Amino acid sequence: MIVILTRTIILYGVVLFMIRLMGKAELAEMEPFQLVIILMVAELAVLPMENTDISLMNGITALAALLFIQVLISYISLKSEKGRILFCGKPSILINKGNIVESEMKKLRININDLLEELRSNSITSLDDVEYAILETNGDLNVIPKAEARPLTKKDMLISSPIQHMSLPLIVDGMVYQDSLKALNLTEDWLKKNMESANINDYKEILFCYIDENDDLHFHRKQGNKGEVKK
Repeated sequence: MIVILTRTIILYGVVLFMIRLMGKAELAEMEPFQLVIILMVAELAVLPMENTDISLMNGITALAALLFIQVLISYISLKSEKGRILFCGKPSILINKGNIVESEMKKLRININDLLEELRSNSITSLDDVEYAILETNGDLNVIPKAEARPLTKKDMLISSPIQHMSLPLIVDGMVYQDSLKALNLTEDWLKKNMESANINDYKEILFCYIDENDDLHFHRKQGNKGEVKK
């Protein structure tokens, strides 16, 4: 009994240490590869606890291997857009400019009732109030209401600005998102000119660049400075 108690305490500490190293994202909504890692960690941790014939060191080694795999995949997903798509998938637009994208719903095997249920969970009672609905890679449905359906804010009282398109990332960690440029009918030349006007010479200087629904371009430099240039 003392042996089982000791092994349990040790494995608990190892798993807790692993989860802390994996990061806070593991404790929130998880990507598919993160969910797989968590399930395998739970299974591998239980086996040495229940079966004393299994070497404790072998169990810890297997857990360490999973930690290495998770960190490696996270790094690849951070640095490579293709890698992120491979391991996490891509967000799916279910409602685009107020219209239901039937092909995407069939592809994901989502019916109208499922969509309506998710909209209600986002406090949306009518499809007519929705401009965009995006199913994220972690399974969350993010809803962008139409301008007339949004709650009134101080900004709305000062500036009338209906939504024309989604806020899209153009550069993430020095990498240009070509799909976003195409979606907005923009070119890299246009982006470079705006970078020059913000005194930015290289994509690698940019941590995050996006264009909002008001067609304003925002730059966040890696060193923490922020620049903003209007389109």
